Amino acid sequence: MRTQVLIVGAGPSGLLLGQLLHRAGIDTLILERQSGEHVLTRIRAGVLEPGTAELMDEAGVGARLRAEGLVHDGFALAIDGVRHRIDLRALTGGRSVLVYGQTEVTRDLMSARAEAGLPTLYDAAEVRIADFDTERPHAHCVVNGAAIRIDADFIAGCDGFHGVCRASVPADALRLFEKVYPFGWLGLLSDTPPVSDELIYGRHPRGFTLCSMRSPTRSRYYLQVPLTERVQHWSDDRFWAELRRRLDPEAADRLVTGPSLEKSIAPLRSFVAEPMRFGRLFLAGDAAHIVPPTGAKGLNLAASDVRYLSQALIEHYRERSQAGIDHYSSRCLSRVWKAERFSWWLTSLLHNVDQEPAFQARLQQAELDYVLGSEAALRVLAENYVGLPV
Repeated sequence: MRTQVLIVGAGPSGLLLGQLLHRAGIDTLILERQSGEHVLTRIRAGVLEPGTAELMDEAGVGARLRAEGLVHDGFALAIDGVRHRIDLRALTGGRSVLVYGQTEVTRDLMSARAEAGLPTLYDAAEVRIADFDTERPHAHCVVNGAAIRIDADFIAGCDGFHGVCRASVPADALRLFEKVYPFGWLGLLSDTPPVSDELIYGRHPRGFTLCSMRSPTRSRYYLQVPLTERVQHWSDDRFWAELRRRLDPEAADRLVTGPSLEKSIAPLRSFVAEPMRFGRLFLAGDAAHIVPPTGAKGLNLAASDVRYLSQALIEHYRERSQAGIDHYSSRCLSRVWKAERFSWWLTSLLHNVDQEPAFQARLQQAELDYVLGSEAALRVLAENYVGLPV
């Protein structure tokens, strides 16, 4: 088989890249080691920056997002039981975020690819990529028991943190940066009305909380827990009781509980791999970087990678220019590190870290007092939250 761009990974970044390239007349083939049904079961982020929503429009898949997504002009910081609203629209000159689940983003992109009849090979086993440092990169895989070779002009590694693409790069060609946080997020999804019309990020002596939503009838809640916790030790009743303890009084009174649809514990880490291009192999999204979810940057960073990569490849095929390809990694990493900084800062600001001495705890409180008392600091928070310019 042959294609112009082989995309490894059928998550939102791979599917979005495929859709943008298709609209530019560039052939793509997507390889995915899981089934399509499994891809749609991944419960992930749901806060989209304006730039991400605009990119979905450019890809021709923004109609349902615009019709069903929830526009949020602000969010709340609940600090030790007192809620403070961050007015995003006022602080950023009219910009807002859009709440629309990553599962729905993936569903829209999968549907568009299927309707266009574009090839996606699910359940691809034994995927290997080779010769990406030459002009003839290719991949091998097994689908339905048949061995397949795929030749391509370029390979896009959109296959996540544990994918084959970054693992195929020689270790001495990579520089890795990582911070592992000493806690995780216990998340619960339920068909219950959200406790608030906007997200609430809570700091409490018992630990961080996040009250989020996927729709007016579906809620997503998170609790900071130690890495030693196991999800099977958390019944629904125990989760709801702990959440209520950490909420501000108004939210606690409004909380509607119900059976969980999904419950899991996600460890938190910051991770960056440099560079993001190796000859004709490009890394994008979680294959190249991970952020703690506190700042809602994971999906949005992947989308900005895809924007840069799609522009570079379109420029290559239309104008025979290498400029976008040559600058892909540096353009991405400039934005990645700013998002890493913001996500680390917000995580450090709102979570309890048991190992920190009393001095560090006082600094955290002083930082919160400063942010909430300074319009300039609030503007920095809001500008980063809605997304820095691409």
